[in-house]
Amino acid sequence: MKRNNTITGILFALLFWWVSCTSLQAQTISTAEMTASDGYSKRFTDSSSSLKLQMAALQTAQETGNKEDEAICSAYLALTHKRLLHFKEFVKYAERSYDIAGSVKSNRAKAFSSWAMGSLKSYIDDKSQALHFFLEAYTLFSAMKAYDQCSKIGADISYIFSPDSPEKVKKYADEGLSYAEKSGNPENILHARLAVGSYLSDLIAAGETDRWQEAVAFFKQTIAFIEKNETKIDSKSNIGIAYINLAALYMNGPKPIDEHSFLSALEKALAIGKHYGIKSVYRSSIGLRGQLYMEKGEYRTAEKLFKEGIDYQKSLPYKDNYLLAVFYECLKNIAAEKKDYKAYLEYDTFFIKYNKLKYDESTQQILQNADAKYESEKKIARIQQLEQENKLQKKNKLLGYGISAVLLAGLIFMYRSYYFRQRYHQKREDFLHQQQTNNELKMELLEKETLENLAEKLSLERRLLQSQMDPHFIFNALGNIQGMILRKDTDLAVLYLGKFAKLSRRVLEQSRMETITLEEEIQTLENYIELQQLRLNQSFDYQILCDESIDRQISVPPLLIQPFVENAVEHGLKPLPLSQKGLLTISFEEKADENLLLCIIKDNGIGLTESRKNKTDDSHRSLSTKITDERLLLMLKESSHAKLEVRELTLEKDGTQGCMVILYIPIL
Repeated sequence: MKRNNTITGILFALLFWWVSCTSLQAQTISTAEMTASDGYSKRFTDSSSSLKLQMAALQTAQETGNKEDEAICSAYLALTHKRLLHFKEFVKYAERSYDIAGSVKSNRAKAFSSWAMGSLKSYIDDKSQALHFFLEAYTLFSAMKAYDQCSKIGADISYIFSPDSPEKVKKYADEGLSYAEKSGNPENILHARLAVGSYLSDLIAAGETDRWQEAVAFFKQTIAFIEKNETKIDSKSNIGIAYINLAALYMNGPKPIDEHSFLSALEKALAIGKHYGIKSVYRSSIGLRGQLYMEKGEYRTAEKLFKEGIDYQKSLPYKDNYLLAVFYECLKNIAAEKKDYKAYLEYDTFFIKYNKLKYDESTQQILQNADAKYESEKKIARIQQLEQENKLQKKNKLLGYGISAVLLAGLIFMYRSYYFRQRYHQKREDFLHQQQTNNELKMELLEKETLENLAEKLSLERRLLQSQMDPHFIFNALGNIQGMILRKDTDLAVLYLGKFAKLSRRVLEQSRMETITLEEEIQTLENYIELQQLRLNQSFDYQILCDESIDRQISVPPLLIQPFVENAVEHGLKPLPLSQKGLLTISFEEKADENLLLCIIKDNGIGLTESRKNKTDDSHRSLSTKITDERLLLMLKESSHAKLEVRELTLEKDGTQGCMVILYIPIL
């Protein structure tokens, strides 16, 4: 009996040893993967060394023919290039990792490739696909007890669900923090704590103000954790974000705010943003601090702060057009509060410049993401088609073996075998034909979607340029009214103000329209010219001529002719001597064969040559003329006949002096 117990104990010991060895072998990480992981950990501190290590690991995997390692190393490279904003390399290595992982039976390779693909889909704003890949990677890494990866992916999943599904945001943020604490990695813990903090901030923004104290306490604990482990955290941007989030909580909390704690958090965030050149942290710290001083009415301090931010941004080797546009918009608001209209106009000029550059960059990024999404979906469709063809080939082989067996069994089954084979091939051909038709339809739909996006972009550009015209009307009109009031010409100012109100109403009504009728455009021009006549003491006359053959209900772009009328009055008629009466003539003709409306603006003013001599600053360019040029460029995309001609009139050649502008306007 004793001997039997001894044998049983030995057998259990051997079984335990075998299971332990098997488990250790299953969890062994290869040298190539360890090298790639070490390189990935250096992505924040030494990007050059990071890429070298990972490329060396990938080369080792390729030389040894280890497809699992090759997929994992490619995934690490994709995630590193995402951090470095190398979009093409990011796409290249993410798709390579996914393709290789699909050819091997390795859950580890599939987990890493799904992680990389989820990051790619999230980057191009394809949320449904991003969730699909992230959840697949999260499940596989959880089964492998890979706490580092689980903590990062859990936090990323919570951000994707925010703010539409608070329950899932909380679930994955809490799970990510739990995995991060199990890993013991300060970098992962901070990343996960920021996800939980984001969830709390969203609750407060949604109206649950009773949880404000809980959120502040949580971020204070996060700050304490950072101060204790700062040297172990490589992503300095996450440190800055923690301080920014705490400051934002104070700003949105009970009033009056704890100004000392608010400014203390901002100072630390600002120092981190400046030292490490982190644009988002620096932008947020400047904005929050400026917002505080604006709310307190300390406009001079706020203005100085925003100008300091602009100077710092311009000193960097790159230009953040979004940040510069935001700062100039804040300066505009301060100038409006101080009623400094000259400064307001100056800031508005810079705001328009950088806002347009920001818009161009944003549009380029959207198109780039759309192209990447299109190529990715096309590739996935091709892979699915190949998989279907492989399945059909396997079925074909099995069918061939079956036919051979039937032929060996006897000639009696030959006819039936031939019959079923023909049916199979017919079905296969029909299936492939249908699948090819479906794929062609998908490609056509994707191309149509891309064209619709481009058309929408042009429409948005057109509306933006039209909206930029309104401030130009307002500034000129307000300046005219101000001049009359200063001259104490009350009756004329009241009359002028009434006409200006009528004109403003028309401009506001037309600012949201892409087209108006010719009749409405003529009425707006008459109103504007009458305002100018009042301002210049009826020093000139005008007449608007329109051919009887022209339908006044045709559609034209709004506010296109007014800038040229303004130039004719300001630079041509206004400088005339008092003894000479000015005359402004506007005529409309139609070229039906080219679907064009000709607008001819003629004045008997001093002419272009004399007007240029009178200008004190040759480098100055009218804001309205610049906007009109941009609108004409947009029209040129739609009609090749749209153009502008400007000619000076002379006594010798034309019998009168002055200037003539001819606008070729497409009839919409």
